[in-house]
Amino acid sequence: MSDLEWNRTFANEQAGEDPELLAELLGLLSDSSKSDLQKIKNGLAAGDAEAVADAAHSIKGASASLGVEGLRVVAHDIEKKGRAGQLGAIDITDICELVEKLETLKV
Repeated sequence: MSDLEWNRTFANEQAGEDPELLAELLGLLSDSSKSDLQKIKNGLAAGDAEAVADAAHSIKGASASLGVEGLRVVAHDIEKKGRAGQLGAIDITDICELVEKLETLKV
């Protein structure tokens, strides 16, 4: 499994060196990732490759904006497979674990 590989320096820069803002942004990332993860699961269950790819793309962008590289990489992989219609090749275990780990990030 990929680790979160959080670039804290980059994240702090994105938040203007404001720890309270960074904490808020990380909370939003965690919440939105949980929602998008559910969309991925629903898309997989429905055989909807576009929905899977779109939700993974959302996670990819949000995690990249805060330097959470491990999550971005896994979401990118899921997005590529969804866009290619390879739903059977998607294992969301890694992304589930990474979303849970988001809550442990310390500002």
